[in-house]
Amino acid sequence: MPEYAPVELPDTPRLAHNIIHFARALRRAGLPIGPGRVIDAVRAVQAAGFTERMDFYWTLHACFVTRPEHRVIYAQVFRLYWRDPRYLEHMMSFMLPAIRGVQEEKLAQSGEKRAAQALLDDHLPEVPENEQASEDTTQIEIDATMTMSAEEKLRTLDFEQMSTDEVAQAKRMLARLSLPVKPIPSRRGKASDIGAQMDFRRTLRQSMRTGGDIRSIARKTPRPRWPNLVVLCDISGSMSQYSRMVLHFLHAVANEKGAGWAKVHAFTFGTRLTNITRHLAKRDVDAALKSAGAQAQDWEGGTRIGACLHDFNRDWSRRVMGQGAVVLLITDGLDRDEAGVLEAEMERLHLSSRRLIWLNPLLRWDGFVPKAAGIRAMLPHVDSFRAAHSIQSLEELAAALSKRDDAGDKARLMQML
Repeated sequence: MPEYAPVELPDTPRLAHNIIHFARALRRAGLPIGPGRVIDAVRAVQAAGFTERMDFYWTLHACFVTRPEHRVIYAQVFRLYWRDPRYLEHMMSFMLPAIRGVQEEKLAQSGEKRAAQALLDDHLPEVPENEQASEDTTQIEIDATMTMSAEEKLRTLDFEQMSTDEVAQAKRMLARLSLPVKPIPSRRGKASDIGAQMDFRRTLRQSMRTGGDIRSIARKTPRPRWPNLVVLCDISGSMSQYSRMVLHFLHAVANEKGAGWAKVHAFTFGTRLTNITRHLAKRDVDAALKSAGAQAQDWEGGTRIGACLHDFNRDWSRRVMGQGAVVLLITDGLDRDEAGVLEAEMERLHLSSRRLIWLNPLLRWDGFVPKAAGIRAMLPHVDSFRAAHSIQSLEELAAALSKRDDAGDKARLMQML
């Protein structure tokens, strides 16, 4: 452990105290920040100065942020704590329950709920009671038979709108999900006493033991053949939170016994393609995703879907697409490459797979229209187009796999092209 010399505070120690409280808020939001990093942050601010707001932002960012998935939380906590004092009042009003009159619920942006929860230290401001209501001691009974439970509400909540506690609870719910699949019909058979087909080869082999006399007819039944599951997950900046939750779901699928999959192959892509299959084999989900994140260096970066699909079709398609593989493509379709290249690679991927299912979190919006060039190029070459923004959408994926003709919302969106 390195030894730290006593820290000399600035002339006005209020800034150093604010940095300490800011670090505590980040720690409550989930960032691993210890006393050593706080001391380094105070020293870094002393060296860099406090003149430009962006310099101050990136100085603390270099001291406190060590993982790509922590950037969103850091940005939101910084905005709440340093930039706009009225923003905290907005988040406090957002976190209040709607019990005073008719109040419209407002959805928070990415990371806002977790950032506000960290700054408020899980202590919500008290709601002032009405004076007349305080004097009246009459108890009011509320019929809650038609209300949703907390778990049911969490199933339909968008991953981007979840707080820190809701994310942890959602991960536990995802760990219990399964993705069963039906076997593929096969010409090969296995011995069975009640099989519907006659096994002529085994019948002749048995007759050789009795001098060529056929005393019994051997029977067989079709041998089940299980497909591979190939997952291509977008980890660009617009997909980071959704991809993180989906990877928790895939870890549960990869370690589920008896689900039917021959093998689960997982790839992440942003600006390049990364194979994380061996990391999902670890039983500990935190260790698995940590090692996968360390290998995938393009977290929250740009998006080059066409180039990454070209690398997959060239280097991995023949290795993992055997036995009639089912492909899950998880991306929003916002690509920076040429639409012609993306369309050609999507067509090749579709022809190589038994079934290609596209999971797009943008489909959660009722007014979603396929206007982006990448989405228009990809949509005709998928078998099913579904949403992937909540626990309920992932649960519905299991039902979609059991239905061969389930196309999701593809037919409706194809009419808009």
